[in-house]
Amino acid sequence: MTERSPGSTAGDLLTLVRTGQAGTRADLVRLSGLSRGAVTARLGALLAAGLLVEGGERTSTGGRPAGALALDPDAAVVLAVAVGRSRSQVGVFDLAGREISSDTRDHEPGIAASELMPDVVARLGRLLEGTTPPVVGVGMSLPGSVDPARGTSVDAPVLKGWDGVDLASYVATLTDAPLHLDNDTAALTRSELFGRVPAAATMLVVKASTGLGMGLVADGRIVGERRGTTGELGHTRVDVAGDLLCRCGATGCLETVAGGWALVGKLQEAGIEARHVRDLVALALDGDPLARNLLREAGRQLGEVLTVAVNLLHPEAVVVGGDMGAAFDLYTAGVRESLYSRAHPGAVRDLRFLPAAHGEAAGLLGCAALAIDAALSPAAVDAHLRTRR
Repeated sequence: MTERSPGSTAGDLLTLVRTGQAGTRADLVRLSGLSRGAVTARLGALLAAGLLVEGGERTSTGGRPAGALALDPDAAVVLAVAVGRSRSQVGVFDLAGREISSDTRDHEPGIAASELMPDVVARLGRLLEGTTPPVVGVGMSLPGSVDPARGTSVDAPVLKGWDGVDLASYVATLTDAPLHLDNDTAALTRSELFGRVPAAATMLVVKASTGLGMGLVADGRIVGERRGTTGELGHTRVDVAGDLLCRCGATGCLETVAGGWALVGKLQEAGIEARHVRDLVALALDGDPLARNLLREAGRQLGEVLTVAVNLLHPEAVVVGGDMGAAFDLYTAGVRESLYSRAHPGAVRDLRFLPAAHGEAAGLLGCAALAIDAALSPAAVDAHLRTRR
């Protein structure tokens, strides 16, 4: 099979435009290696399909100069669903990843898929009322490991009974758009890259919440993209955890001393009312000494495990998101303390610690980005254009 040149199809040209690599026909000719006539023909198909607009055609492009090309963000919408241990977020987004509407609600920990998913779909349906652009994809995230190909959870300790459940069948009652599933840390990692210049070409993205996970970005790309799992920080064995039983069934995992669920348990043992790691963070930010000590010590324990990754990979930045990331300064003070004392000096000399770029919205935006990236991939765009002939 002959390998095609980069940027040779209409879908490839759209990718060059929407990622900011090309803004004019001349840019596309130069980057793709195609003739001006070939570029014009491919652009004609994209313009006719409403995926691209050219300067002067639409006021929503912000008054771009004549001849300037841009993705039309209003050509379609995607749906996003981020399910956690005790909260679900749903939203509708345009193709630029801008939120049109969203809804966040708490649910009981341990809720069954058969109970939550119909509610999720109903909420999405209400958000879609009055929306005219077509739905081209649904991005969804779950904690734990998932099987993106089958659209099912594989191992989610905080979502008992979800493993193997066909999630696409629920979504199909609302839309025939495909479901794209990934785990929650992967969604957080994707949100750091979508629609912006990444904070660093190589970085570790830590989700510190009920559990602990890590995504890796190397040379501006997600490592292990769409394999349904990310770095299992929380289930790394650490000596300080001894024989403490983890929710995964093993003993001695980092989560037993540094995961949000374990920290909440320590608050409850002290007679303090708390149900979720968000309660812990709120107490810490209000100055509660026990909550502050728990967060900082959890950061220290995380930093010890991160040391190995930093020594091996020499990242430029460590991004911290998730619920504990809301107490960024306090939490990362603990991480820095142990990491800088244990890591090789050369590995941390220029290391930066950064809060997740999109805060509490990061997971939902990551789900939207998952659906957008799939819908606007060169292969998907080319297939769509073939149906219009």
